[in-house]
Amino acid sequence: MVNEHVLTVSLEEFGLSKYEAQAYVTLIAKGTISASELAYYSEIPRTKTYPTLLKLENKKLVIISKSKPIMCTAIAPEDAFDGIIHEQINKVNAMNSLISDLKKASEESRKSRGSEERRYFHMSANNVLSQLKTMIEGSKSSIKIMTDQWGFGLLAECKEQLLSVLRRNLDVKILVSPSQICSESYRTIPDGVEIRASDITQNCFIFDETELLMIDNDNGKGAIFSSTEILGINQEKIFSDIWKNAIKTKALADMTKTEAQEIYKIIKTVNESGLMHILNSSMISKKTDLDMLKLLEKNGISLKSKTLDDIIEIIDAVMQITCSGHVNFEANTKNISLESRLNSGHSLPWVSILDGCLQKQGYKTRTVYQNNSNKGEKVLIKISKN
Repeated sequence: MVNEHVLTVSLEEFGLSKYEAQAYVTLIAKGTISASELAYYSEIPRTKTYPTLLKLENKKLVIISKSKPIMCTAIAPEDAFDGIIHEQINKVNAMNSLISDLKKASEESRKSRGSEERRYFHMSANNVLSQLKTMIEGSKSSIKIMTDQWGFGLLAECKEQLLSVLRRNLDVKILVSPSQICSESYRTIPDGVEIRASDITQNCFIFDETELLMIDNDNGKGAIFSSTEILGINQEKIFSDIWKNAIKTKALADMTKTEAQEIYKIIKTVNESGLMHILNSSMISKKTDLDMLKLLEKNGISLKSKTLDDIIEIIDAVMQITCSGHVNFEANTKNISLESRLNSGHSLPWVSILDGCLQKQGYKTRTVYQNNSNKGEKVLIKISKN
């Protein structure tokens, strides 16, 4: 017996909607039936049954009676689809002829220009993963990747290939969207791959600065671009520009996804709005430390419920990411030191936030700033209870 589900899916590929395909297959199987019976047997919602029948009638696939109850009959397949089949055959022949003409025109144009032929290859969604694994293994010097959640999931299935190229000391860098920090896919990527986070809207894999694999996250299809200096250079530049300003994620690797997302949001908020916020608030208030906390709260980040240890851990991770620094709490002396390898005030926003949190928790603070142009900067916060 013919599987009705298979017939329905095949008709969808023929250009019919899901409901149209279900209705036509049901009418073929049941013969002439009422519209209500059609809704029952085809499992189409009653409100959709009559509009579906009208569409099928317009496509000359069914006949609908004018009397009530409305009766409907499927037009025999050989009559219904004969014209469509011939139309499709004519379209395929016309496309083959067009492609032949275009190929001739391309060859003649290339000969007249004396230029090297550039090639790109399309791939179906089923072949993209195996091709990605092959291209990773075949890399000679570097792999640079910009990928969203969908592409990152594919990359997570290439762990063995990534380990192989890391053993050959290849430079492997990945830019991911912020939502992927500490995700399951993130934890699958082996140590040795440097991952940074930024707003990514494409899936582009750059191999040895010459070959590109682009993947469409809407349908999973891919395209390989080979020997494309201009495209390769352009994508390399885009990658480098984003990479410079992207947020490092190594310090977040052992955290939960929620904790990592919170720290990313803190850094992004301060980087984008912190300086302007301090400049504006300094005109009306001298408490810039508390103003920084208000900026975070305004952007949905509350540190009120955090313990002192939690806050120090957060600021320590932030310092590692933004200025290669760290935070140290000396329990005996009640001093907190913040050290940064970079000078010129890179640690000051985080000192301000930590100082504000301490004041909120009832501590009295005194801040001592030390700057060493060769070694970076160090800030000491001396604390005591009010």
